[in-house]
Amino acid sequence: MATAKKAAKKAPAKKAPAKKAAAKKPPVKKAAAKKAPAKKAAPAKKAPAKKAAPAKKAKAPAKKRAPNAAFMKAMTPSAALAAIIGDKPMPRTEVTKKVWEYIKKNKLQDAVNRRMINADAKLKEIFKKAQASMFEMTKLINGHLK
Repeated sequence: MATAKKAAKKAPAKKAPAKKAAAKKPPVKKAAAKKAPAKKAAPAKKAPAKKAAPAKKAKAPAKKRAPNAAFMKAMTPSAALAAIIGDKPMPRTEVTKKVWEYIKKNKLQDAVNRRMINADAKLKEIFKKAQASMFEMTKLINGHLK
């Protein structure tokens, strides 16, 4: 019981003097950030009723793709094109590959825009202009094949 009396006799801790409390500055209010107006919620859409998934069929083994016969037909190049790829008849796919080999070997691809091909004297006969796009190159070459 003695401990209970001692606890009751202890006075609560003294508060700080009023002068110090007044000396503290009130917190500075920050400017409120502008908020975007709240967006209205989109009306809820009903999901269409799902149909039962069809039974999955067993996948057939992948067939190897056959090349198109028109691309594989041997074509004879014109004299101007023969100066670049040779005069033997070859398919269009091979002609395009040979022209690209020539372009890479002679560094005719534009340094800034890699899609453009700068024509040298031999290619100028085929392209009929100083620079051609790689996409129109095959179209221009096609006119030199029979």
